[in-house]
Amino acid sequence: MNTLLLVLSLILVIVSGWLFWRVKRQQRIIDETLSESYGPDNTRNPEILLTLRVLDPIALAKRESKSARMLADRLPVMVQRLVYVEVMKELEIELAEREIDVEMKLEYR
Repeated sequence: MNTLLLVLSLILVIVSGWLFWRVKRQQRIIDETLSESYGPDNTRNPEILLTLRVLDPIALAKRESKSARMLADRLPVMVQRLVYVEVMKELEIELAEREIDVEMKLEYR
């Protein structure tokens, strides 16, 4: 009985040592990754982005275009994309008139 308890204790010590080594190794990897990405220590300024969302693109398309009235019910995804493209064009024209340099792109999330 004592031998069994001794063997189990040794196995538990070995497993505990291995787990401790893994935790320390994982912590080292996390620290290295955070130091490479300028982590939460505020060494890098955050990038500020402006997000624009048209709340009801289908209604806007129907209001602004005769062809969109017919297509909106059959092809809503395409109409939404076209609304965003047109909004981007109008914003780009307005910002160009005011001599504001911007980079615009359409992203799907």
